[in-house]
Amino acid sequence: MRSISKIDVKSMLHAELKEYFQSFGESKYRAEQVFTWLHKGAKSFHEMTNLPLKLRNKLEAEFYITVPEISVKQVSKLDGTIKYLWRLIDGASVESVVMQYEHGYSVCVSSQVGCRMGCVFCASAIGGLIRNLTASEIVDQVLFAQIDTGIKISNVVIMGMGEPLDNFCNVMRFIELINHPLGMNIGARHIVLSTCGITKYIDKLADHSIQLSLAVSLHAPDDDTRRSLMPVARESTVDELLSACARFGKTSGRRVTIEYVLIDGVNDSENHARLLARKLIKSGCHLNIILHNSIPGSELKASSQKNVSSFADVLKKSNINYTIRRRLGNDIDASCGQLRLREELRMSNET
Repeated sequence: MRSISKIDVKSMLHAELKEYFQSFGESKYRAEQVFTWLHKGAKSFHEMTNLPLKLRNKLEAEFYITVPEISVKQVSKLDGTIKYLWRLIDGASVESVVMQYEHGYSVCVSSQVGCRMGCVFCASAIGGLIRNLTASEIVDQVLFAQIDTGIKISNVVIMGMGEPLDNFCNVMRFIELINHPLGMNIGARHIVLSTCGITKYIDKLADHSIQLSLAVSLHAPDDDTRRSLMPVARESTVDELLSACARFGKTSGRRVTIEYVLIDGVNDSENHARLLARKLIKSGCHLNIILHNSIPGSELKASSQKNVSSFADVLKKSNINYTIRRRLGNDIDASCGQLRLREELRMSNET
């Protein structure tokens, strides 16, 4: 276990490392060396052989380097999707998923251990929020997945466990770190941030002028249904949320994606589809329909194929731009929170 007096060096920005080295007379070039080593996966300062031994010892005394352990790794026999359950330095666990698309490989990362948003259809919310992840712990999910697989990760989706905007500062720091040319050099346009819809933080995100893609969980076209599914909906109406999405789109120049999980008998009727179409027709947003994945202890079920088709037909006739998300990793608990929940239940039954 690390000393609480040490500093998390991988969460430091390149500019902060330069300031650190210059503070005791070292060349700012040392910051480039250390930053590059960290973002290539160095697990200790003694691996940084182009640094003087005295400096390595100093860094070892003042900083620690986060290195997650692969607790569980599952590879889908259906489509090659890879799911990781990472054990962190304090014993907490988070998930990430590597997926292959035509445009390259994407990794879906977690931003928190657990989640306090309480969405009733999501396994991540069971047990509530344990803690926020540091920027380095989010970076590690991309970095060590790439190292383990030997696959170049070209896209990042912040859509795993947790609500990214509830961990705003660390997530913004993570984005800056992986965007840096000396780091993983993943451009903002190759990053998707998915939120359950905290309106004030969507506006704050727009103020940062980062050209990432924003995905917003709506899951119902009316306030009553949405509030029954998502407690965060009590903070703003559907119309207020869509207005925030429009402001983000205008500021960033990036089209916002609206996420909609179809749940049998809850939000999947043709009436729901018609109301949704009326809400979205002028928004300029793209609609992403998601098929619900069941979670232990929940009575919620995925919509029937008949209802999915009827819902989609209404959208098509209303000229709504939509896609139905392709399911990946069905045989490996690929939806966020499911693997962690399953492992916790297994360990609980063994004790």
